[in-house]
Amino acid sequence: MSDQFNDWNQRIIDTFRANAGEVPQFGRSLVLVHHIGAKSGLERVSPVMALRDGDDTWLIAASKAGAPENPAWYHNLRANPEAEIETPDGVVLVRAEELVGADRDAAWARFTAVSTGFAEYEAKTTRTIPVLALKRRSEAASSA
Repeated sequence: MSDQFNDWNQRIIDTFRANAGEVPQFGRSLVLVHHIGAKSGLERVSPVMALRDGDDTWLIAASKAGAPENPAWYHNLRANPEAEIETPDGVVLVRAEELVGADRDAAWARFTAVSTGFAEYEAKTTRTIPVLALKRRSEAASSA
């Protein structure tokens, strides 16, 4: 990953944390996904746009701005689905589940309805952009 991309992500993360989850151009629509590297085992943090799906679920799309490959965080969440997100309202323990079929398509339609950028990303790539549901989990469930 380029230093320029890392710097941009770090500025977004810093702004998110300094402003209670409010980031210019994104408003309060981002979450910071804490994920464990599939190969490295190291914790990473990625800012990702999220759509709420009820009180206990956040939808995220692995668009990577229409790049030909999925973002690293997607692979990490597939390998290590138990994660933590920072939301504008606090930290939440979650479990990532990839949506498939009609569920994925319906969730993806929500992303393209919210931002034309997602339709542009889809047009730039030949891959089907994955959508994951981050579902709240309890402390007890994570230690079992």
